[in-house]
Amino acid sequence: MKWTQSYIPTLRETPADAEAISHILMLRSGMIKKVISGAYSYLPLGFKVLNKVIDIVRSEMNAAGAQELLMPAIQPAEIWKESGRYDVIKDIMISYKDRHGSEMIMGPTHEEIIVDIVRKDISSYKQLPFILYQIQTKFRDEPRPRFGIIRSKEFLMKDAYSFDKDTDGLNRNYEKMYNAYISIFKKCGLNAIPVEAESGIMGGDTSHEFMVLSESGEDEITHKGKKEKAIEIGHVFKLGTKYSKALGANFSDENGKENPIIMGCYGIGINRILAAAIEENHDKEGIIWPKAIAPYQVIVIPTNTADEKINKAANDIYDKLIKEGVEVIIDDRDERAGVKFKDADLIGVPTHVIIGKGLTDGKIEIKDRKTKETQQVLVKDVIKAI
Repeated sequence: MKWTQSYIPTLRETPADAEAISHILMLRSGMIKKVISGAYSYLPLGFKVLNKVIDIVRSEMNAAGAQELLMPAIQPAEIWKESGRYDVIKDIMISYKDRHGSEMIMGPTHEEIIVDIVRKDISSYKQLPFILYQIQTKFRDEPRPRFGIIRSKEFLMKDAYSFDKDTDGLNRNYEKMYNAYISIFKKCGLNAIPVEAESGIMGGDTSHEFMVLSESGEDEITHKGKKEKAIEIGHVFKLGTKYSKALGANFSDENGKENPIIMGCYGIGINRILAAAIEENHDKEGIIWPKAIAPYQVIVIPTNTADEKINKAANDIYDKLIKEGVEVIIDDRDERAGVKFKDADLIGVPTHVIIGKGLTDGKIEIKDRKTKETQQVLVKDVIKAI
């Protein structure tokens, strides 16, 4: 991708209403744009990172044997009343009356809907166990949206649900999802800390949160003997029969006895992974993306596009990297080198290839964004060095 053909509206100044470093840097790097309090547009650069995270989550969930589906965001209020959660969660519900006068809810979560699907099809222990998941937008009328995408009214969640005939099966699926979460967060470059947690409005008797330490965190955990602020990026619950009993999702066991299906649920805040990655990986110049979720792996920077030799060498390297399948962007703008260096640091691309005065000696500079280490490499050896 060429910078001149990209939509990357970087900002020099810190936006007035941004507090968390992740919020500041996502706005400044042109990754997101505020629409209203609690709702953000993902611009192309931010959307690339979001999709990288989604790909990792989807891959690990599939590897764990979960099956993906997609449920509607619109839910009938009746099913929430049937489960008994309508009054519990109504303060954060975003709802409306349709043209027929029926109350509809923009889904804050999907336990009721998934159980409604399953209860219509499952009748025997022979149909169990299985795990279903989706990656879907959730809506919550947060009283105080803050810290950008950390706490918002509209957000993307991966929510999975396990269905078992007994507690042993639930425990196996819970462990399977727990381990998948460890793998997901590690692949996203995060140091996630699992902690025992309360189940809250979700119900059930066992749950774990996955936390990332951050000054912008809204939760407090004890880690290595110290109280720390942290961002919750994932939560797993053993729901038991809370929803299956309330909604009549039953199965017949080996003896023909009817029992409620035993459930677990497993959520990941997709947006929060981006924020947490920035909170953990940044410096005063900008973002330092973990390689697995960086929008590009390499940025090629010709320091002077008016210089034909520099320009040609930069474009040759860019073309070769594309042929090698490397995700690369070239900053082909007619800007001062200093501007390009600042923007490259700001958007957090892991490897910078700088073509400048060293070209007269047949050399270019490769810079590691994270370590700031640089090396001079012969032009013919650039691709190998990267």
